[in-house]
Amino acid sequence: MDFFEAQARAHRRTHRLVVLFILAVGATIGASYFATIFLLGQMSGRSSHHRYDQDETDYAAPAQSLWQPDVLAIVAGGTILVVGAAALFKWSELHSGGAAVAEMVGGRKVDPHTTDLHERRLLNVVEEMAIAAGITVPAVYVLDNEAGLNAFAAGLTTSDAIVAVTRGTLQKLSRDELQGVIGHEFSHILNGDMRMNLRLTAVIFGIFVLTIIGRGLLRSMSFGGRGRRGDNKGAAVMLAAGVVLLIVGFIGYFFGRLIQAAVSRQREFLADASSVQFTRNPGGITGALKKIGGFAIGGSIDTEKAAQIGHFFFAEAFTAGFSGLWATHPPLGERILAIDPQFDGKFVEPPETVDVAHESFVAAGLAPRPRSPAPRPAGPGPSPLGIVATIGTLSAANVADAQDLLSATPPRLREAARSPTEAPVLLYGLLLDDDGAVRRKQLDSVSSHAGPDALRILQELEPSLGQLKPAHKLPLLQIALPALRGLAAESVQPLMATLDELVGADGRTSAFEFALQKLVRCSLAAGQAPRSVIVQIYSFNAVAAEISVVLSALAHASSNDAAAATEAFAAGAGQLKLLEGRLALLAAEASGFAQLDAALDKLATASLPIKQRLITAAAHVVSADGVLLVAEAELLRTVSAVLDVPMPPLAPGEAA
Repeated sequence: MDFFEAQARAHRRTHRLVVLFILAVGATIGASYFATIFLLGQMSGRSSHHRYDQDETDYAAPAQSLWQPDVLAIVAGGTILVVGAAALFKWSELHSGGAAVAEMVGGRKVDPHTTDLHERRLLNVVEEMAIAAGITVPAVYVLDNEAGLNAFAAGLTTSDAIVAVTRGTLQKLSRDELQGVIGHEFSHILNGDMRMNLRLTAVIFGIFVLTIIGRGLLRSMSFGGRGRRGDNKGAAVMLAAGVVLLIVGFIGYFFGRLIQAAVSRQREFLADASSVQFTRNPGGITGALKKIGGFAIGGSIDTEKAAQIGHFFFAEAFTAGFSGLWATHPPLGERILAIDPQFDGKFVEPPETVDVAHESFVAAGLAPRPRSPAPRPAGPGPSPLGIVATIGTLSAANVADAQDLLSATPPRLREAARSPTEAPVLLYGLLLDDDGAVRRKQLDSVSSHAGPDALRILQELEPSLGQLKPAHKLPLLQIALPALRGLAAESVQPLMATLDELVGADGRTSAFEFALQKLVRCSLAAGQAPRSVIVQIYSFNAVAAEISVVLSALAHASSNDAAAATEAFAAGAGQLKLLEGRLALLAAEASGFAQLDAALDKLATASLPIKQRLITAAAHVVSADGVLLVAEAELLRTVSAVLDVPMPPLAPGEAA
């Protein structure tokens, strides 16, 4: 799976969605116009009843022209205004991120310190996959009132994504089956499907709003139907308007649901295939699909509001109308056959509850889950193109490494990372210096800025921090970021000020220190207001200076030798032929972390092709000398994260 191609496909689908939306609105306008002409004709005929012949028992209504431009203009303008306003309203409602979607359908956020083994297992699976994919660990929600087997992912970007599962999924699937479902949802996260899903939800709501208005008018008539006789004429008009809006709205909704189904179905096959690739266990996802088929209520969702997000779910959440034309998912049998051609068509009735107590999985106080080693390519470490190829993907090897990493991380640190109270203190601990004098200065800073309680927690964490490997620090930060987002707005500035003081205690900034501060700053900004960066830069020339800063910073991080740094920079610049002659290796003081910070902020608004070429060039810089250092890997992953390009953990060592 090519991350950049997947993102490009998502953009193309968005453009097609706009065209289909325009066509659906056009059909709605057409239906509204002819209905209005009909109503006007009826009203005109009734108003002329005094002119009919006394000897006749009926009258002839005046002929009504089908072409009335003024009526068309009014109907079109009104329809566009109502539909557009409704779509924008729904988009603004969902624009606060994945949490808004989960809460809309009754989701409950899982407490990171839960002692429920089913929830603990779910959190572990999500953490494993997030670390393996190189993204912030998504918040996890459970739909407690939903007994069906289903799940979904939602959000605007990888930084504000959430994963939600129903109570049935939590209780009735084995760990492998749960991992298969979560792998499917991570495919949607990494493929850019989530943002597309939110847009589609807003579009469908905008089209359906006419039906909602029609229902409202009819309900008001039913409650106020016993009014005075003088109100009969007005009541008749309201009744007619309500019926017309109901019918016209349904026409629009019919086409909207067709759009929803057409956009959704094909992506499900891709997500299923990706899940198998991630877990290297076809039996996981097929086992989940077989249980859905064998369960009496399948993947059904009872929550009314969930109808708006039917295309989000892992399996069909509602009975599809019109002989499957509205189905947002392929039939279960077809999905299973696409993975297992030997499928005999038999589904499996799930147990009442899976016995989690006898399942072993990575969690505080529990042993690592036994597994056979995932196959790895022989030979040297990742090549530049190999690094780029891992972006936005999950592999069985990376998932296995994430499991090992979680198992090797001291339980006390994992516990602290998941706590809004202790996560900031954990960050302080990750920045503690090995030099005794500098360390004492840092501890004094923690005591004066964060208080004695924070210092006490930090001293509790110190023994476990001493066991932590350098390469495990950034993944631990990934686990801590969701908890940090729970901080009150007034706590953010003191936290960042304390981090600045700890970093500056020794008078220099390391690659890890820069990475930690930058990632925390970006994550907290996204937590306060979910990031939705507007692409502003499409020209490579417009960011040539910033690209020079990024490549220069990486080149100097790769070696203290001027000649080696020059060679590394040239290897990266050679990947940007469009900027030949415009890129130059900057001195270390001109491409320091302050300059890198500003450059990345600007590059975050660049188009996807610019980001793709920049990451490719950066991978060539860090691999130029055949050795991938921890500092290089941390900087490269930080650059990728700021650009919203998820890069899995890189194994330092000899590079190809």
